[in-house]
Amino acid sequence: MQIRHHALLSPAPGTQRELVSLHYGQGPLKAYIQASLHADELPGMLVAHHLRLKLDALEAAGRITGQIVLVPMANPIGLSQHLLHGHQGRFELTSGENFNRHYPDQINTAAAAAEPQLTQDAAHNVQVLRRELKKAVDAQAVDTELQSLRRTLMGLSCDADVVLDLHCDAQAVLHLYTETPCWPQCEPLARYLGARVTLLAQDSGDNPFDEACSQVWWKWKRHFGDRFPIPQACLAVTVELRGYVDVEHEMAEADAQRLIDYLTHRGLVSGEAPAMPEAVGDARPLAGSMPIKSPVAGVLTFLRQAGDTVKASDVLAQVIDPISAAVTDLTSPVDGLLYARDSLRFTTAGMRVAKVAGVEATRTGKLLGA
Repeated sequence: MQIRHHALLSPAPGTQRELVSLHYGQGPLKAYIQASLHADELPGMLVAHHLRLKLDALEAAGRITGQIVLVPMANPIGLSQHLLHGHQGRFELTSGENFNRHYPDQINTAAAAAEPQLTQDAAHNVQVLRRELKKAVDAQAVDTELQSLRRTLMGLSCDADVVLDLHCDAQAVLHLYTETPCWPQCEPLARYLGARVTLLAQDSGDNPFDEACSQVWWKWKRHFGDRFPIPQACLAVTVELRGYVDVEHEMAEADAQRLIDYLTHRGLVSGEAPAMPEAVGDARPLAGSMPIKSPVAGVLTFLRQAGDTVKASDVLAQVIDPISAAVTDLTSPVDGLLYARDSLRFTTAGMRVAKVAGVEATRTGKLLGA
């Protein structure tokens, strides 16, 4: 295993942060796994710890047959942001930007450089496009520390066959986000991980990290049309490892082993992969995921648990005004799976407090939260 240090742009004299990546293997296939891009979402960081131990053992046994890059802590900027003992890991405090949005698009630049080299050989085209994409990503100019973090993460991941971005929600069941063209490759991962639902979209808006890695391929396919064969050569998935407080060794070790099982299934680790488990969930449109908002402020108490199957008009939670004693019911707008809910127990008016995954696409526009 090689440990590489990537210096970020210094935000002020006397300060310097770095990103650390761990590199295993030399094979033709490549997997990239990162944890805690939202720096206060810690289950992925513990999973990465157990994954590192397993990869060390696999490397010692000569079983790593591909390239596996692990970034055990993907956001040194957000990891250092604390205000009055509260961790602020989702948004950069300088710009207000979400660390998992606005990844730069080098699709057209790479396409123009690659086009003279493309042929009717799909595998060759994948190699050419990856090479030109990495050149374009590495060459992009940056003038802030956040931009340098995004460039570094994209430079490590943009040429991978598999990209797994480990996150969590507030209180949730294990669920996945991926782009619709990736679902055939993602379905085995969902089964190995035991995901209750996989939420699918093709360009959900604001270019989150996973989509920045996967969308280049279907956009290149659309750009080149029938002139050159372009496969969906990257599976990129946001893996939501349940909730904030689900940071326990037993759970994290099991998740790490399931990731190893999937990497074995994909051929990055030698040996026979365990039999694929039966699916415990399904794929649904992200446009069918309905946010539950509170129209009033007050004390929030839930009547239903994350993981419950609910019907339209079921009461999921109540908001209680401590002054007037008024009780406001929050109901589900659709039949679906209550897959995530907030961990706060006081809500302001307009706050999103839960999410229900329906089966029909009903929303349009940007589909992700802030």
